[in-house]
Amino acid sequence: MSADAPSPLPDDLAVASLALARRFSAGATMWCAAPQWPAHGRHVAVEFVHPVIVGKRALPAVHVDSVDLVRVTRQLARPGDVLLTIGAADDDRLQALLRRADAWGLTSLWLGAGPRPAPGQADHVLWAEEAEPVTAARSGELVMLYHLLWELTHVVFEHPGLLEPPPACTDEVCITCSDEGRVAEVAAVGDGRCVEVVTAGHLETVDVSLVDRVAPGDLVLVHAGVAIGRIDEESRP
Repeated sequence: MSADAPSPLPDDLAVASLALARRFSAGATMWCAAPQWPAHGRHVAVEFVHPVIVGKRALPAVHVDSVDLVRVTRQLARPGDVLLTIGAADDDRLQALLRRADAWGLTSLWLGAGPRPAPGQADHVLWAEEAEPVTAARSGELVMLYHLLWELTHVVFEHPGLLEPPPACTDEVCITCSDEGRVAEVAAVGDGRCVEVVTAGHLETVDVSLVDRVAPGDLVLVHAGVAIGRIDEESRP
């Protein structure tokens, strides 16, 4: 980002806070993961759970502390929940987790510092781009980010009209003919060409005859009931 370019952070915070408040209002739990800096993961979870200001809501948030974040989060999270990750853009553990968020039906947020993640790795990115990751983790810049997220989420709660979900699209669109592609995680493999996958948090059966052999935990791109490509072919957590 050039010195003259305005920071995207204020707009990113506003949009993320609105999405977060709507998810909490609908009954979501927020799962927090910060393998590089677990103290921040615990801090942000406590921040949302503990109503430090009289009249504010206690919001369900849990810090996930495990060497196998993918397996544990897969078991705990439900469709409609929130995944909040804290860490640098090159954290492979967070990347593996965030790649599965869409398949599990989770709204994802990524907080961090330094070089910004590639577009599309999370639904919402809140980033201190001018700071080095380790410096931001120690100086309080990351703390400021999730304190602002907490405060703005409660600001949204003070305006109940904002908590209404956006209207569903009523346009008639042929899914088969559109360019829709959904991320899915393979759940079970049988003997034939069809496998069970989880996509948007729901189990369905898709045809995998167009892709190489798959195994549980693999990620595929699904279109019109057919797996049309693989995601993350290098490794499977």
